[in-house]
Amino acid sequence: MKAETTEPAADSMAHSARLTGAKSPLVLHTITTEEAGQRIDNFLMRHFKAVPRSRVYRLLRKGEVRVNRKRVDAEYRIAAGDEVRLPPVRIGAGEEPGRPSSSLVELIERAVIFQDKHLLVIDKPAGVAVHGGSGMSFGVIEALRASRPRETLELVHRLDRDTSGCLLVARDRATLVALHALIRNSGMHKTYLALVSGSWQLGTKRIDAPLATDNREHGERHVRVTTAGKDSVSVFKPVQFFGNLATLMEVDIPTGRTHQIRVHAAFAGHPLLGDDKYGDRERNAELKAHGLKRTFLHAQSVAFDWPGSGVPFHVSAPLPAELAGVIDAITPLKRRSPKRGAAERRAPVGRAPRRKPDRRGAGRQGPRPKKAN
Repeated sequence: MKAETTEPAADSMAHSARLTGAKSPLVLHTITTEEAGQRIDNFLMRHFKAVPRSRVYRLLRKGEVRVNRKRVDAEYRIAAGDEVRLPPVRIGAGEEPGRPSSSLVELIERAVIFQDKHLLVIDKPAGVAVHGGSGMSFGVIEALRASRPRETLELVHRLDRDTSGCLLVARDRATLVALHALIRNSGMHKTYLALVSGSWQLGTKRIDAPLATDNREHGERHVRVTTAGKDSVSVFKPVQFFGNLATLMEVDIPTGRTHQIRVHAAFAGHPLLGDDKYGDRERNAELKAHGLKRTFLHAQSVAFDWPGSGVPFHVSAPLPAELAGVIDAITPLKRRSPKRGAAERRAPVGRAPRRKPDRRGAGRQGPRPKKAN
């Protein structure tokens, strides 16, 4: 199905608007099967190529973008047959997106820990956003696209700017759609390492607390637990104890809401250390003296069975040096939990197992989903 409009195609409209500064026309676009499954914000980024991300998100917040005549948030996943209202947008002179710096491009290329013809895995450095916006012009995806201009690259999922570790990027549309479906059906297992405040005495704890992700305080996103929120599940398991100061946790997230681990940890009474939004200021200051300069959260591993073939895939990234240094600094305060199981005792302190990176496509791989006809 094609867009229902008598105006020029989207690419030519955006090009014309860039040259003249005129508004693009109102478009009612019907989502095709090939477009279905992606988040509405990602769809809008591709449609409004020369529009700053901050303005795209503003269009969503103000309700100027509508799906089936209703407001939606940025996380809404479009479905085949959805009618999307694309409002008129003026693109002023000088708003053509620039190019990421060569240093950022090199940093992200060095962070690639796995690749094959369908998938890239980045060991994302802390402090780098996954995409531009929120005060940063460029992020991981822009750097990769600048480095690989002939490829079709899309984020499979996201990480907060301060979070380090495994980030998946699809290299074709079929892989993106298949992995998004896997995430929706809880078939992708993402495990994090987090250092929380205090001595966790809840054992292995499943926190099932709905989250509202569209709240803003002082212009910033602030996620909160509410019965009206979206289903959100996190499973916390203590790995090591550091007296009453902190506990190192392994966290699995069957769902992947914005700020989910941070908010669920605070909800349990043990906020993440270094978290300046949902955390404990006094305890954060104490840990800063031990070298903690950011939220202690690291995406340790991702595992799933490839749709169609069932072949298992697993990739992991080690705890970065700045976080491992914090563990070393507080180790004199460590005490082992008397209830820890054998599997936990075998795990090295604060270290995730790592496969040797192989840019030719190392790892346990199998056939990928075929492209849709």
